Amino acid sequence: MIDQPTVTVDGHAIPLLGFGTWMLEPPVARRMVREALRIGYRHIDTAWIYENEAGVGDGIRDAIEAGHVARADIWLTTKIWVKHFRHDALLAQARESAASLGFTPDLLLLHWPKAEPSFEETLGALNQAAAEGLTRTIGLSNFPSAEWRRAQALSPSRLVTNQVECHPYLKTLQLQATATELGSSLTAWSPLAQGKVVGDPTLIEIGKAHGKTAAQVTLRWLIQQGIVAIPRTSKESRAAESFDIFDFTLTHEQMDRIHALARPDGRLGDWIDPAFHWDQEW
Repeated sequence: MIDQPTVTVDGHAIPLLGFGTWMLEPPVARRMVREALRIGYRHIDTAWIYENEAGVGDGIRDAIEAGHVARADIWLTTKIWVKHFRHDALLAQARESAASLGFTPDLLLLHWPKAEPSFEETLGALNQAAAEGLTRTIGLSNFPSAEWRRAQALSPSRLVTNQVECHPYLKTLQLQATATELGSSLTAWSPLAQGKVVGDPTLIEIGKAHGKTAAQVTLRWLIQQGIVAIPRTSKESRAAESFDIFDFTLTHEQMDRIHALARPDGRLGDWIDPAFHWDQEW
């Protein structure tokens, strides 16, 4: 078993490389989660809105029963959907997600910031979910820096991560600074820019110097910054490729070349409430 790097937040060690399940149908999610855990992944990410929590839970059970992993060694994340941000609805979904998974998640996130209901109500309910044992830790997803600070100010418990779009074509320097300021972490969804990194000449060239692919270089670039990456695939071979990133290190010059790929139009997915605005990086 490879000794994987982690980021420690509030005493919790979160594996820096995870396996995402967005858009995986339940049978595929079950197969790929089982395979990912066999390969060596120890961090699995899902969400209520993905409609595959039961499949993810089945995959985890399959891997445990096959002897590939123990539950205690898995970091399991799911998310509260925006329509469930009212106090009672949030707690009801937290219970539903735990039941569908068949496991208490290690991390429960608010999927996107919403202007209504109030942050006070939603953060209060999220903290209550943790107090009731419906999750070990809590956090956010897709929160700009201003809203992240506001949410943490309202939360008695540490918000251990903010899961956001993050890849070489999108600047996230302000979010990274906010994570440091708040004693938290950043998690990258779409870390491979929905496959766009695969044909990038710069990433391919850097990869050749290490005998690695452009995708492997990209994931290495993220985890060397202490950013959690959760690539998603429906192919076992791709999952194995993405996991094979622990035997090389990018140089400072190579890291800088990848940072330079960022561009003002690099965002690929933007479903944020119009009441909020992303950090201005340009």
